[in-house]
Amino acid sequence: MEIETEQQQAVQTKCFHCGQDCEETHWLDEKVFCCYGCKTVYEILNANNLCEYYKLDDRAGISMRQAHDEDFAFLDESDIRKKLISFDSDTFAKITFTIPAIHCVSCIWLLENLKKIETGVIHSEVNFTRKIVTIDFNPQSVKLSRLAGVLKSIGYAPQITLESKEKKNPVLTNALIFKLALAGFCFGNVMLFSFPEYLGLDETDPLLIRIFSFLNLILATPVFFYSGFDYLRSAAASFKQKQINIDVPIAAGLIALFFRSAYDIIANTGPGYLDSFTGLVFFLLIGRWFQSKTYESLAFDRDFKSYFPLAVQRLDGDAWKPVIIYDLKPTDRIQIRNMEIIPTDSTLVDDYAFIDYSFVTGESKPVKAKQGDKIYAGGRLIGQPINLIVEKSTSQSHLTSLWNNPVFGKVNESKYKKIIDRAARRFTWIVLGVAAVTAVYWQLTDASQMWLVLTSVLMVACPCALALAAPFTYGNMLRVFGRNQFYLKNSDVIERLAAIDAVVFDKTGTVTHGDKPEVEFIGKLSDEEQAIVKKLTSASTHPLSTIIAASILKSSRESISEFKEIPGQGIQGTIHQKFIRIGSPSFVGVMPLSDPQGSIVFVSINHEVIGYYHIRTSLRKNIKGMINRLGNKIDALLSGDRDTDASLLRKMFSPFTFLFFNQSPHDKLDYVKNLQLNGRKVLMVGDGLNDSGALKQSDVGIAVTDHAGIFTPACDGILNGEKLGSLDKFMALAKSATQILKVAFVISFLYNGVALGFAVSGHLTPLVAAILMPLSSISVVGFSAVAVNFVANKKLK
Repeated sequence: MEIETEQQQAVQTKCFHCGQDCEETHWLDEKVFCCYGCKTVYEILNANNLCEYYKLDDRAGISMRQAHDEDFAFLDESDIRKKLISFDSDTFAKITFTIPAIHCVSCIWLLENLKKIETGVIHSEVNFTRKIVTIDFNPQSVKLSRLAGVLKSIGYAPQITLESKEKKNPVLTNALIFKLALAGFCFGNVMLFSFPEYLGLDETDPLLIRIFSFLNLILATPVFFYSGFDYLRSAAASFKQKQINIDVPIAAGLIALFFRSAYDIIANTGPGYLDSFTGLVFFLLIGRWFQSKTYESLAFDRDFKSYFPLAVQRLDGDAWKPVIIYDLKPTDRIQIRNMEIIPTDSTLVDDYAFIDYSFVTGESKPVKAKQGDKIYAGGRLIGQPINLIVEKSTSQSHLTSLWNNPVFGKVNESKYKKIIDRAARRFTWIVLGVAAVTAVYWQLTDASQMWLVLTSVLMVACPCALALAAPFTYGNMLRVFGRNQFYLKNSDVIERLAAIDAVVFDKTGTVTHGDKPEVEFIGKLSDEEQAIVKKLTSASTHPLSTIIAASILKSSRESISEFKEIPGQGIQGTIHQKFIRIGSPSFVGVMPLSDPQGSIVFVSINHEVIGYYHIRTSLRKNIKGMINRLGNKIDALLSGDRDTDASLLRKMFSPFTFLFFNQSPHDKLDYVKNLQLNGRKVLMVGDGLNDSGALKQSDVGIAVTDHAGIFTPACDGILNGEKLGSLDKFMALAKSATQILKVAFVISFLYNGVALGFAVSGHLTPLVAAILMPLSSISVVGFSAVAVNFVANKKLK
């Protein structure tokens, strides 16, 4: 047995988990580990059926040899916990950890399967670029200290910092800059040492030429193993995953050029091509830096320029005034109404409140908060208005991420993403095949040029521009939409919007609005009763409630209790010991009026109907032209009201447009679903109050709003009410974006085809090929920016 163990040690000296040399050996399941920590991680993975981790990337683990048992108990202290956790409740909490050890696909796979290791984990998601993992967990099942300990036990110790999360971490950008600087320095010096060769002085002093060649090799070595290592690692990972990627031909070119040059220098058969090699890496990194900067620009505009101007009421002296949420400061007092989104972490002033955190957790069960409790950004108020004290400034990126919660996403996968992925994979194989044929040809024709031609082919054919076409075309269009007060969740919405062939409109608050409405109360209300009606309607964000509240000059300081709003029916609540109901005839318990003109809203106090508001709203400006331009593409108008405006609406819409009244929220959802079952791509346009289900069901759901505080996460876009008349233009722009994308694809393929022809024929050096790579990316990005802005200026005049 000892002989067998010694033989095993002699054969297998690499740790099965981390791949490092074993100074001491620990055996389990005929596998050797360098330390007890690596063995423990394997046992954890094996016990939870997670050993596929090793299949994705052999020896992908992090060495546990230097690991020490740290006490994470401090994370459970209340003050520290508050600083780290972005959301906290009895059964759901969310935290984001920085994990520097994330380095490959196996890391991602393992970290996103944490729930199989620790039962208290609900969901985990890795951002590979930022090296962070966001974990949703049940604090009743697992403590924060335990969570950090689990991460450390599997080799991914979190980096705990209590500094502001809003500060950007420049580590990744700095690493690219360091690699670029090193490559540039070495490239310049290699060219300097190669001057005798450039000037034809090779034979004047062979010893000096030999010294310069070895200096070039010394300079090129860190360029290969440090500056260009990301390409080598990416290519290696793609082979392990059995999926080819666009870094493979680049890595092949770098390996061929470096090792051929090293052989020539060491064997003294030539000076090599290290000037081309270092220049190649230098210009490749310039292209990568350009791409990262362009992505950062798009991300910045997305977070801080092109997002909807959410606003809330802030106490200014003795009066409440609307303010954009980005102007909120700690200690500000704000007021939130029923169904409004809480924009930033705050403290509850009122006795209690019911908060719907489905925007954050995906679960719609309201949570009761008490006075002094922390209310988290992204919650939505259910019930009577509340006052809050702001704890910290609003994080735009946090709200953006909430809106993109997968719970509110569509199942449709981006068609162009699939096309790009498929094309990039096939194109890469084609390039490798062409490179192999080219190498054979030049080896037979002119062996001295073979390595340069081979590298040029591998470099110039990289489909980087193809991969950039879609994100930058759609990204630029997102910015155009944002500047024109049309705010989309993400770029995939543009692709779906371009495919729409059926449009469905809501009526109240969408095609009609409350600009200078005629409001008349039929019945009798005392000053006190007017004041409490205003108080109750002010608590609702429904368009008719807003109109009624604005029409009453009296005010009340009494508080509301037992507030409730029933979608499509009305609102109710108790004020100063009076029970008030405001809404539809069936809601207050009376028969509807016969043939009224306009909207009718009944009022009952203590179960006695005392009258009704007669409201005549106008249609939005400029929507007649939009409706005419959309024509038969408009399938239906759905309204929860009675058919009092049927004649007016029939004149506006096409004879082929269906008009349906008395529609419940469920009726609207079913109508959209039936259209989709018949193969239609549906755009639902509503106010986001009584039609949130239909908005979520539709292929694209757009919420039209005149009040910046009203927002439903189920929608794909938010359109300022004043811009509804341009809806058809936005749809046309979405189609233009797909056409621009196709042209960008053609440009990318033409570039690759023409440049490949020059490279195969030997008319392109690797250095020129490396310069052309970022130029191709710049040309695609530049074309998409110019084309999108040109088309936008033309269509949105």
